[in-house]
Amino acid sequence: MMNQQINHLLRQFESGLISKTEKEELLGFVNNNPDDVIDVIVKMMIVEEDLLAPTSTSNAKWDTMIAEIVAVDRVPVRKVRLFSNLKWVAAAAVVLMLSVASIFYFNKKEHSVYSTDVQPGGNRAILTLADGKKIALNDLKNGDLIKESGISISKTANGQLVYKIEESAETSDDSKMNTITTPKGGEWEIRLPDGSAVWLNSASELRYPINISKSKQRLVELTGEAYFEVKQDKAHPFIVKTHKQKLEVLGTHFNINSYADEPVTKTTLFEGSVRVSELNDPASFGLLKPGEQSILSASGFQVDAVNVDEAIAWKNGYFMFNNERQESILKKIARWYDVEIEYVNPEAKDVMYYGTVSRFEKISKVLRKFEQTGEVRYDIKNKKVLVYKD
Repeated sequence: MMNQQINHLLRQFESGLISKTEKEELLGFVNNNPDDVIDVIVKMMIVEEDLLAPTSTSNAKWDTMIAEIVAVDRVPVRKVRLFSNLKWVAAAAVVLMLSVASIFYFNKKEHSVYSTDVQPGGNRAILTLADGKKIALNDLKNGDLIKESGISISKTANGQLVYKIEESAETSDDSKMNTITTPKGGEWEIRLPDGSAVWLNSASELRYPINISKSKQRLVELTGEAYFEVKQDKAHPFIVKTHKQKLEVLGTHFNINSYADEPVTKTTLFEGSVRVSELNDPASFGLLKPGEQSILSASGFQVDAVNVDEAIAWKNGYFMFNNERQESILKKIARWYDVEIEYVNPEAKDVMYYGTVSRFEKISKVLRKFEQTGEVRYDIKNKKVLVYKD
């Protein structure tokens, strides 16, 4: 618990959000528990993506942070001794961090030898047409056209699925639906008939009417996670339904995380404004502003200001976590690599991490970054990851 609090305080300091009380608490840890402070700083570095290839830029980031701690606003004279200790810790931490970075970079630390390895996910999805026909989109050639009720569907060179409404299109039937499903280890980008863009994460599904641009309400249904860039149309609200939530917008950018195996639904707003409500209780709603995230749980809505980059890290090719439990992190990894997670030591679920890791590495490289903290170790057997607490 103490190291988690030190981790939190260092992150608060790094972000510039640390309060006077938190600053005093951090200095207290430096004075009374310098070894723990060094240990936490080292682990923060180890988990970050750039540690295994240290550069002047990455080293400068940490040097700057430590220098800022040393130069923190002065406190009364009776606490001058804290700064003396703090400078010592800062100097020791710099030496120790660079030593640790070099050790891991040159592979002097023994890694687990995994039985097997797993490749990362990629562009894979199934399109189900209104007549029930299923098409594997990754097998579709670029430029190939699918025609349905006067609407042409094509795949671009970068893999995006694009809809185009022809003049002869039948626009009166809202019941004709298309569905795009991504398996575990898959993702896909879609350009809907109304011009809105959707990025679908792994193990997700999006249902939408093929005449969405002509409907009074542009209603889509989502299972899993997706990022939306909705084309503005004041006359036709865009509505996203999940198994627990309803979201309504006119035109905006947002991300929804609504997996059935997760206890909460998270909606993060990037541009514009959205209204979110419980699917079965329209009166319980919240309005989001850019930079805010709503969390819908069994107890209702909670709205907080968040780092929006974390919410769409998946879309940009990363796993990003901010004081997140390993159990939550490994759920994301399991979906992307299509593996099963088994905890040999259940207490490993509660290990907390900060960091950023590429989604396009083999699973072995991703897991080794966690192992380097000294908290956990893994074994991979076929498509199962065994998790141990060290």
